Amino acid sequence: MKVNPNYLGRLFTEQELSLEERQRAKQIPSIKKEKGQQYCQRCGSQIKEEWHLPVGAFYCRECLIMKRIRSDQKLYYFPQERFPQQDVLKWSGQLTPFQERVSQGLLQAVDKKEATLVHAVTGAGKTEMIYQVVAKVINQGGAVCLASPRIDVCLELHKRLQNDFACEIALLHGESDPYFRTPLVVATTHQLLKFYQAFDLLIVDEVDAFPYVDNPVLYHAVNNCVKENGLRIFLTATSTDELDRKVKQGELKRLSLPRRFHGNPLIVPKPIWLSHFNRYLEKNGLPPKLKLYIEKQRKTAYPLLIFASEIKKGEKLKEILQEKFPNEKIGFVSSITEDRLEQVQAFRDGKLTILISTTILERGVTFPRVDVFVVEANHQLFTKSSLVQIGGRVGRSMDRPTGELIFFHDGLNQSIKRAIKEIKQMNQEAGV
Repeated sequence: MKVNPNYLGRLFTEQELSLEERQRAKQIPSIKKEKGQQYCQRCGSQIKEEWHLPVGAFYCRECLIMKRIRSDQKLYYFPQERFPQQDVLKWSGQLTPFQERVSQGLLQAVDKKEATLVHAVTGAGKTEMIYQVVAKVINQGGAVCLASPRIDVCLELHKRLQNDFACEIALLHGESDPYFRTPLVVATTHQLLKFYQAFDLLIVDEVDAFPYVDNPVLYHAVNNCVKENGLRIFLTATSTDELDRKVKQGELKRLSLPRRFHGNPLIVPKPIWLSHFNRYLEKNGLPPKLKLYIEKQRKTAYPLLIFASEIKKGEKLKEILQEKFPNEKIGFVSSITEDRLEQVQAFRDGKLTILISTTILERGVTFPRVDVFVVEANHQLFTKSSLVQIGGRVGRSMDRPTGELIFFHDGLNQSIKRAIKEIKQMNQEAGV
């Protein structure tokens, strides 16, 4: 019996394979014991005492959604195989000197097997910078995965890579088509739990984003899915304490790209005091100051992206704005919006003139010529990291490298102050 090629580099429970397939597969214990504790081999979670079955076996509750793992059963995998050597890169664009420096640094990292962190500002052109290193590994017969915690980021990446690479590209997320074997995979970080020693190169984008940041299960998945001699590269626009610690300890090599691809500075946010936003919202009204700023912005005819802290507030704000600005075409998106992708595209195409969003659009999406307002910027859901990312939506296009970026608040907090400080520091580092 020939092994299904789509099984190579993948991890399976006993129930997912036939008896014949299990006999051909390699196996590892599903739960391992270490220093008196039990750990799941798929997600790395510690097995609790109460997680046991009537038959006496333990199971993992953390990754139950991906088929049950039992201590009296094995996990199975089929070792990854090399791909044919090929020439996959179709992109013929030109990197800036800053981008080229990072690109060369990544090529060296592959040769030296050095785990690397790329700290690049929003709008620096991170995607183009990784093309050379991705192509190098694939051309030599290796397997590459680009992973991100956010579906929207994966969709955008997949679309761009399809234009710029000649090989087939698998796209994996909670609602995607089934996996097919190919040297280039784009996946949400949760999907990495289904791989075992599959990739020669794993690039994790947006490592500062929820749910990846400080999530031990996803850290485990990142470690497990790469071959023993494989390489991990992390991309971020705003570093985390954990990543900074690893850089200091020499576990990660740091490459910095402080300048945007068009050479212009990051837009520094303007903090504007806005009182009683919620009180107005409850009475179906709009604070006069906010209404004034929106009126002024709409005279420019540039698209306006407004970030709201919570879904209910965003929905309410959309209703009120539609009433106050009947000539505008207004949309709202959140994590539960069914037609989110369609609305995002409509906004990009100019069919919507104002788009209200939760933090779901804080990263990984590009809207040319956009202005950005954040209402309740001091809300606890807007972290330093998310505010830096939100700010990065402005000024990304060559034909409008500037734009309006306003943080409306009723009390400056540490997140706002630190976000502004980091943006100014990156501009300083870039010499702009």
